[in-house]
Amino acid sequence: MTNKNIVIIGGNSGIGKSIIEKLGPLGANIFSYHRTGEGVSHLDITENFDSIAGLPEVIDGLVYCPGTISLKPFHRFAIEDFQKDYDVNFLGAVRVLQASLKGLKKSESASVVLFSTVAVKVGLGFHSSISSAKGAVESLAKSLASEWAPNKIRVNVVAPSLTDTPLASALLGNEDKKEASNKRHPLGRYGQPEDIAGAAVFLLSQDAAWMTGQILHLDGGMSSVKGM
Repeated sequence: MTNKNIVIIGGNSGIGKSIIEKLGPLGANIFSYHRTGEGVSHLDITENFDSIAGLPEVIDGLVYCPGTISLKPFHRFAIEDFQKDYDVNFLGAVRVLQASLKGLKKSESASVVLFSTVAVKVGLGFHSSISSAKGAVESLAKSLASEWAPNKIRVNVVAPSLTDTPLASALLGNEDKKEASNKRHPLGRYGQPEDIAGAAVFLLSQDAAWMTGQILHLDGGMSSVKGM
């Protein structure tokens, strides 16, 4: 990863921050953007834009981390709730990808990493809004993986289960909730940011140079293994 230009959207906390911490010692050039940043690091992905200040001319890797967790019964979701989840998770990624495409095309081997959720594959109650938005992300990734393959741009998705990030703080707010979350996963624990960051770094690297259009399930076995 030495001297590779890696753009991280949402790199100030959680999984994005962990990705940056893993990439730093590998010699990558990090370009981090987030809503609370200042100057060239500021980016509100819910606004309409066609360019991003400070992007490198050549983009070797792009990671889109922003997400939402809004869980409640379907009948309690307003249309505005669905629109918010769709705007942050899907349309925000679309805006960033369109603004970054020119730089991605200039790389000899570019990699895009997007994020989904285990709820798209498994089907979990109270997840109708976020799973719908992330399902759109997975479909977008597969379409772009095909469309951009001639440009040597790889597009893959990481689909985690519950991970200990600020976004998930309400779901892991006390020891009882943590223990219940541990028990739901066949491997006996919920995820940590470094679990997910390691997969993202792999997808960015040349170790994954022949991998595109894939949904990588990092979920403690939840999507594929029945616990004892």
